[in-house]
Amino acid sequence: MRVLLVEDEQPLARYVAAGLRRHGFAVDLAGDGASALEKCAHTPYDVVVLDRDLPVVHGDTVCRRLAGDGGHRVLMLTAADSVEDRVGGLAMGADDYLSKPFAFSELVARVWALSRRSVPARPPVLRAADVVLDPARRLAERGGRALHLTPKEFGVLHELLAARGAVVSAETLLEKVWDEHADPFTNAVRITVGTLRRKLGDPTLIDTVTGAGYRVRS
Repeated sequence: MRVLLVEDEQPLARYVAAGLRRHGFAVDLAGDGASALEKCAHTPYDVVVLDRDLPVVHGDTVCRRLAGDGGHRVLMLTAADSVEDRVGGLAMGADDYLSKPFAFSELVARVWALSRRSVPARPPVLRAADVVLDPARRLAERGGRALHLTPKEFGVLHELLAARGAVVSAETLLEKVWDEHADPFTNAVRITVGTLRRKLGDPTLIDTVTGAGYRVRS
């Protein structure tokens, strides 16, 4: 899942981004509101984690523009913790609101919850055949056997299961599971699908659709 983290305090941004990546998110960074709007214009992020007090373009303005576009889920972060501040943030279009300082586990849970509001909505636990994936708890298993997946393998499996049998192109997987620094000509998707298949074992769950991408068997 692709997340944009908009935070001008660089040490905090690096810390939060690293933590989100450990939980399997592909994270891009923006240090001001103008950069955030530019990135959102080119990338359909699943969730935007938006600091409210931003330079260049204020977070309130960014939130209103993203809400007007209707294509991004916004989790607003702020040091302001009054009821009026929370109501104001939600009123301008934020989907959720989290006050600083926050427990990292709560941030992760809220990001996953927002991602499930996508269209079509994603269930909290994904299943296909005897494979079960619980993104919020970072658990994957097949036939009751735990699967020890890397963050990229977990992300690819998550996107394929969420597609519910539809074909997912390699380009889409690269966009959703890798960040903005990924080489568009890389063979990382093919390699990751290969290692994921080996870990899933038999019978084969992931089919290659020549010239189109990959899909899971129902």
